Amino acid sequence: MQGIIKAYNSLLQGMAVLSGVLIFASFLMIVVDVSMRIVGLKPPLFTVATVEYILLWFTMLAAPWLARIKGHVFIDAVTQFLPSSIKAVVAKIVYTICVVSCSIYAVHSYLLFDYAWERGLVDLRTVDMPQWIIYLPMPICFALVAIEFTRFLLGFDDMYDKSVADREGV
Repeated sequence: MQGIIKAYNSLLQGMAVLSGVLIFASFLMIVVDVSMRIVGLKPPLFTVATVEYILLWFTMLAAPWLARIKGHVFIDAVTQFLPSSIKAVVAKIVYTICVVSCSIYAVHSYLLFDYAWERGLVDLRTVDMPQWIIYLPMPICFALVAIEFTRFLLGFDDMYDKSVADREGV
């Protein structure tokens, strides 16, 4: 079991690292594109479309890791003033909503992926990209985010265990 947990944690960290690499790659592509325009050269046509794909991919790849480290956006302005017993119930409701919604998104995005794969759909822009590549990270990452919220729901961790000041280093 420890091996599975270690592999799962490594998967989340690897996806986060890949996300960072993609962010840096898009930064470089934008700098090169703008620099070429400034000096009067014609930049590559694929930059805009590729950066758009990267925006989706790095967002999806980082999401499970952000849920794990509680780095995602959530509001605890109401819950921080609730008594512990009510806070625990509200937290379970929030976790359940998150698990259900992420699971719905995982299934729906898988159906989009499957539809694009089976029909050989292509996203036509300056780069012709098979549509399934666009959808590929979505079912995987939404499923992993659902797993992370399931961890919260089952009590392995608590999203609300630190105050805002602790999370922000204040």
